[in-house]
Amino acid sequence: MNKKNQLADLHHSGEPYIIYKSKRGFDLYTNFSKKIILNSKNIKSFFSTKYKRKSKNTDLFIGFLGYELLNNLVKIKVPRQKNINFPKGIFYKPEKIIKLSNKLNYQNKYNSKHDNFKINIDKNSYVKIFDSFKKKIKRGETYQIKICTKYKTKSKINPLDFFCRLSKTNLAPEAFMIKDKNYSVISCSPENLITKKGFLISTKPIAGTVKKNKNMNKAKALNYFRKNLKETKEHNMIVDMERNDLSRICKVGSVKLSRSKVVEEYKDLFHYVSLIKGKLEKNIKNIDIIKAMMPGGSVIGCPKINTLNLLNNQEKENRNIYTGSFGYIKFNGDMRFNIIIRSILNFKNISEISVASGVVVDSNANHEFSENYIKAKALIDLFK
Repeated sequence: MNKKNQLADLHHSGEPYIIYKSKRGFDLYTNFSKKIILNSKNIKSFFSTKYKRKSKNTDLFIGFLGYELLNNLVKIKVPRQKNINFPKGIFYKPEKIIKLSNKLNYQNKYNSKHDNFKINIDKNSYVKIFDSFKKKIKRGETYQIKICTKYKTKSKINPLDFFCRLSKTNLAPEAFMIKDKNYSVISCSPENLITKKGFLISTKPIAGTVKKNKNMNKAKALNYFRKNLKETKEHNMIVDMERNDLSRICKVGSVKLSRSKVVEEYKDLFHYVSLIKGKLEKNIKNIDIIKAMMPGGSVIGCPKINTLNLLNNQEKENRNIYTGSFGYIKFNGDMRFNIIIRSILNFKNISEISVASGVVVDSNANHEFSENYIKAKALIDLFK
């Protein structure tokens, strides 16, 4: 493989590969020796199996857990919904990892983009769902809930072209890409759900969004979040919930708010972010961590279990990868998983982009519907 064009060569070879954002650039995972398709019957054994370590950086599995699979894992029923029969989870065993810089070098030789997206919930339908959930909030059935909307278009895309352009305009700390023979995923996810090293674990909840414009800089965004009652309530609830999730698996008194309510900047918006850390109990297994932390609370609402039931009974089609988790688990037990948001799933030549915004008692339906589009816009722009 020509080192200068190794990414392009691999892409054109037709072999599956994965790119994941690292601290200094990207890691390219290739030469997969195993591909494990997960379901509700084998997920526990997958996370419980101990593999022989060879002291190599390839001693890991990398892949994703879909939303419906995570619901099954925590015994939450998902009613029969519209389903494209996309796998509920896939993990790969790489035999080669290549370090790439932040500047991904790839030139697309053809153009096959479309931008005729159709939304699965129009504004009138959204307002009805919003009003229904707001009544449930006032009755105390939930305190916050995320309404998911999905944008779809028929398209045959070049995922590497999309991902390279996305990384130049909207580089996110949890960005990743999967290219397999029958599907691809492109994501600029900003949110880390689990980082585990030994007995130390952390999570980085994001709750709070404001659109960027010429009058809104990072300092003004922080001031906006601090003064906005709705955004503050939403953030505090999610932080409390994820602290509680960590407390179920961590030593008493070890869960601490390491960084509270800071602003992170992205292409079209600013986010309100915190960081929580803890120390795991000695008898905690990785499957226990997955069950405690997933699906991530910041993209569901709270309380988590009751809110999941409300969401699943309202939604008419599978979320697939959206609000699932992507990442890796090493043979030594360390792992890193994000929350899959800001993503494009291309399967059977259909591209879908799912987004969600939070509803609390102070929310406004028009604002939340617009916020969903703001979140999707950076991905929709790739098709133009």
